[in-house]
Amino acid sequence: MVVADENLTKMSQSGMASVTTLLEQRCAGVLLHITSLPGKYGNGDLGQEAYNFVKFLHSTGIKVWQTLPLGQPHGDGSPYQCLSAHAGNIDLISLDWLEEKGWLLISERCENCAAAECFSKKCLITKAFYRFQESADKKDRDDFQQFCEEKADWLDDFALFMALRMEFGQRCWNQWPDYLKQRHPLAMKEARRRLQYVIDGIKFEQYVFFRQWSDLKEFARQHNVLLFGDIPIFVSYDSVDVWANREVFKLDVDGEMSVVAGVPPDYFSATGQRWGNPHYDWDYLEQTRFRWWVERMRTQMEMFDIVRIDHFRGLEAAWEIPASEDTAINGEWVLAPGHKLLEAIKKAFGEISLVAEDLGIITKEVDELRNDFKLPGMKILQFAFGDNAQNPYLPHNYQHNSVVYTGTHDNDTTLGWYHSLTNEQKHHVYESLGTPAMPMPQALIQAAFASVANMAIIPMQDILELGSADRMNIPGTTQGNWQWRFQWSQLNADKVHQLTRLLKLFGR
Repeated sequence: MVVADENLTKMSQSGMASVTTLLEQRCAGVLLHITSLPGKYGNGDLGQEAYNFVKFLHSTGIKVWQTLPLGQPHGDGSPYQCLSAHAGNIDLISLDWLEEKGWLLISERCENCAAAECFSKKCLITKAFYRFQESADKKDRDDFQQFCEEKADWLDDFALFMALRMEFGQRCWNQWPDYLKQRHPLAMKEARRRLQYVIDGIKFEQYVFFRQWSDLKEFARQHNVLLFGDIPIFVSYDSVDVWANREVFKLDVDGEMSVVAGVPPDYFSATGQRWGNPHYDWDYLEQTRFRWWVERMRTQMEMFDIVRIDHFRGLEAAWEIPASEDTAINGEWVLAPGHKLLEAIKKAFGEISLVAEDLGIITKEVDELRNDFKLPGMKILQFAFGDNAQNPYLPHNYQHNSVVYTGTHDNDTTLGWYHSLTNEQKHHVYESLGTPAMPMPQALIQAAFASVANMAIIPMQDILELGSADRMNIPGTTQGNWQWRFQWSQLNADKVHQLTRLLKLFGR
């Protein structure tokens, strides 16, 4: 662990380049979304429990905290379908922090506003903005103004977009009046004037989110914990990104999609997954030297030490589905200029601290793209145990430049997965693992830690030994996902001791 600590110290002194060095060392992390932290108001947030989790990671020797995307989701709560590629999820804002600043009074927390619904928290943050305007000191006022100026490239459009979305009953932008849908200059100017106070309040929400996140990131750095983020390759059609950057996407003159994104039939679904996101107009992006993508990555690089590109294979070729199709079956692979995009990102940021989510249908060309930029790929142990000794997810086939997981947020928990197997399959799993004398999920956690992969990430559910009822997401479904929470009472001393012992045993 000394090497990892030294690299973290170097990172704090010299920036992102040393994170790449860390990715070349043996370390371990935990996958836990912020919403899954214990929370007083329905879901986890950036308050004290987030700091407690950093302390827990530090106490065990774990070096990495991986989260899901932190953007503002739609009503289904999916962090992979957000209203902006830049803005943070205001439901993650800590109300306690606002109270400590004196911008929110305990007496203002009525029973309704303390509920988990996002609009209730928004109500309280609006009250905090009112008091901020009345009582904030000059330092905080200047800090807010500086934030608005530095983030203006995306924040101005986002704040107007959200204000208009509220005005039109949360309807998608393609259902707004044509003069706003098409962003006519005079209509935009008048809307900014009419909605100025609401716009300023939305900017304040983002200021608070990013200030709280910055504080947490600094605390994690002081405790030798890296923050590992996740960037969805596509953005939601109902987003400020599409409304304000129409030329970046494959849309017709009315702003409608003729093709949508997804994946063909695979492990998760016999009919594939029809995500419904718009595809990129790569010709336009290439002409602009990928400026939109670079700025999107800039936000993630500022927030995180390491970033995973979700559905990395889409940077080589993406599955395009006719918008009229109800499933993803009748699509086709369309090439993307991933090499040129990653070159532009590397030129902008130097060393690239990225991880490629290279799951699914992976071709030689996708592997070549990842290897050209020396990006770690992902290995999922739950996918490993078929009849093929060449299965790339079996530990004996790993490369050092890999990140191994027992499972991801899209998988069942390891205990749930194991219980779904036949007795013959269970026997094969244990035989493949060398018949360890321990139950699931500990046996799979040990296999991850023992592997040659430089980084091993364990979902918190597996550390807590939880079953299928506690999985985070079922791909291809829209109900009941993203709601899992944990309690500290589930983490007893024996589990902590076992985790710490495995970390030391396998040099992580």
